[in-house]
Amino acid sequence: MLPDAPGDDAPHRPGDGDGASVAVPDPVDVVRAEGPWSHRDVAANGARFHVAELGEGPLVVMLHGFPMFWWTWRRQLRSIAAAGHHAVAMDLRGYGGSDHPPHGYDPFTLAADVAGVIRSLGHTTATVVGHGVGGLVAWTIATLHPDVAHAAAVVSMPHPHRLRSAMLRDRAQRRRGMYAVGLQRPFVPERQLTRRDALLVERLLHERSATPGWPSPTEVATYRAAMLVPATAHCAVEFHRWALRSILRRDGRRFQAAMGEPVTVPVLQLHGLRDPVILPAGVAGSEQHVSASYQRVDLDCGHVPHEEVPAAFDAALLPWLTRTRPAD
Repeated sequence: MLPDAPGDDAPHRPGDGDGASVAVPDPVDVVRAEGPWSHRDVAANGARFHVAELGEGPLVVMLHGFPMFWWTWRRQLRSIAAAGHHAVAMDLRGYGGSDHPPHGYDPFTLAADVAGVIRSLGHTTATVVGHGVGGLVAWTIATLHPDVAHAAAVVSMPHPHRLRSAMLRDRAQRRRGMYAVGLQRPFVPERQLTRRDALLVERLLHERSATPGWPSPTEVATYRAAMLVPATAHCAVEFHRWALRSILRRDGRRFQAAMGEPVTVPVLQLHGLRDPVILPAGVAGSEQHVSASYQRVDLDCGHVPHEEVPAAFDAALLPWLTRTRPAD
């Protein structure tokens, strides 16, 4: 279950308390954090989405995971743009500066959001890079919208069929995924995620890391602030609620059936060898669902490779982007 956020009288543990040297900033400031990139809002799929962008060339759209937002890709915005691409990091619906509608947190809708953003940015296709939940969306758009997704780089997320199999057959993976059960309760997870300036986000980040020094106090404060954007906690939880509740519903069965179609675009799979959330064994077999080229790169880190080991991550991603670059 989702761990309880410590109460005011609870003892603090390393990486668990609010003793960071950096105060939690204003959520408005972090959503549009300054940098070499520019910010804009685009309309797509009946909603408004915030993106940060840098560079020119073939489009690369980056999708964050939980409990993050576009800022997780700040390093790759620079490196991908420098490699000759139009680099875009977007806030998924319900996060950051994007709209926070009450519905639409299923993979069908999230993939349609990304496809619409790609078109709204003036491109017909893009390479999609997704981490965690964003990785699941990357698998979905690569399967259901191959006319829009030119290629997909998936970070810390096996193919949905492999994830389902691992949850059913692998006791260790099932234990790691039990936090989703706690997220099914009404109201409680939202209160946990926002209590004491989103203190629980700090614990989640530290638990997902296998790299000393990540996250830093500044990174912790930034992600805590982003979770305090009104309605973000509820929207972030809604995807996990859909994932569990849909298993026996028609929409869940329809998603699994749709994802049975082979992926016909190139796929790069990036995974941390010490990932405590998605065990590396659960990724094995994802290549069986890809009929195009498939490459897997394992990195010495935890659940967030692009932040824990950004140089090694870029060393794997950037050459692959060059090899799969669409013809002019």
